[in-house]
Amino acid sequence: MKRTGKENKKELYAGKGVRASAAILLLALMAAGCSKQTEQPVESSKEVSIPIILTVDSSTGIRNEEKLINTFNRLYDGKWQADVEWIMETEEEYRQNLKRQNVTDTLPAVITDLRMLPSFYQMVIQDGRIEELSKYIEEDEEWKDMIEPSVLESYKEDDGSIYLGPISTAAFACSGIFWNEELFSQAGIEKFPETWEEFWDCCERLESAGITPLALHTEGTAWAPMLIATAEAASTQEGRDFMQQFYPESYQNASGLRIAETLQKLFQYTTEDAMYTDFDISYENFFSGQAAMIPNGYWMMDQIPEEWQDKVRFAAFPENKLISSPETFGWAIVSDYSEEVKEGAAALLKLRTKLNMEQREELFTGTSEEMIPAQADYIEVYKHNPELVPNYQVKWNSILQEETLGEILPDLASGKITPEEFTKKEDESIQQFLEEQ
Repeated sequence: MKRTGKENKKELYAGKGVRASAAILLLALMAAGCSKQTEQPVESSKEVSIPIILTVDSSTGIRNEEKLINTFNRLYDGKWQADVEWIMETEEEYRQNLKRQNVTDTLPAVITDLRMLPSFYQMVIQDGRIEELSKYIEEDEEWKDMIEPSVLESYKEDDGSIYLGPISTAAFACSGIFWNEELFSQAGIEKFPETWEEFWDCCERLESAGITPLALHTEGTAWAPMLIATAEAASTQEGRDFMQQFYPESYQNASGLRIAETLQKLFQYTTEDAMYTDFDISYENFFSGQAAMIPNGYWMMDQIPEEWQDKVRFAAFPENKLISSPETFGWAIVSDYSEEVKEGAAALLKLRTKLNMEQREELFTGTSEEMIPAQADYIEVYKHNPELVPNYQVKWNSILQEETLGEILPDLASGKITPEEFTKKEDESIQQFLEEQ
């Protein structure tokens, strides 16, 4: 999901929110010598602005969440308006800017992607920087009924508090693998592999046919190869339990070693430019026909070029697994804005839940003839009870994700360090993280 872009504009939000003006009392004299007559007070209210920063997809030029913003501004015209600053940044750049904006007190009223930064998310909760949303959701029966119970549960903290406005369904929060049916056919492969043994055999057969199996990128948190490696780790009960752990105490165990070994193996089957590059590069490698598979989520459906829609398919990871953590899609409301702004922000979050629910209902009641093949594949996969594996970025410490992986993954891929040494370096990140808390 990561995209290359340019620096964020450094604008301060002056005056957080617009408040209703005071009532104006007009006095008029009817004529000389006549008694004074007081007119009724006239209230003049101004539209409340809700600052928010959203990204532009550099691959397609599409403004992310533009439908939501346009719908909200139309519905609440004259009362609330979402004041969007559209930026062309990678998601990693956006997340890092959240930290800067928090320090400089320039956060917009609504922030996204917060759950992708576990330690930062916990910090802003402890510092009282974001709103606890139970008062909005629990007291609004209509809003609460829109949210799948399992999704709502994933958003709750241990004490039951909620700090992120939930999406409605996990149906669009899942990642698997997009694959090129035409390239598979050239290698004599008729369908996507159903087991991990078949997956590695598929990679071998593609490579033997002169086709690069995987389009990967590693910039940021090595998200793309880690999708495959963590899905594979969940093949055992021990691995499934490991993927449920929040801030694992060690990676020097069977599951951590298995992830490292899979990561090392993946880089035998990808492009030469996979290291140190962002999604734009892997996207181009896949949609130029240079690679046969790319791991990503449902959100890439809108990024499939029209001329590629008939040849691109979607599949769950082998053993019918999807990576999914719906809480990573939650949006937060910054606490130090006015009540008028926060109420409008809550209305925006509720509308987002509603549109997500309507999207699911529309898509799941449609026919495959109305969809592109990859979309029809996705719906079919989701309907057949896939095992949902948590996204590692919700569980692992930020030092490991944002610093350590970028430093040690190239050495692992090139064979300069062993998988055992890789897990030892991961454990060192745990100690560093604890020391910085």
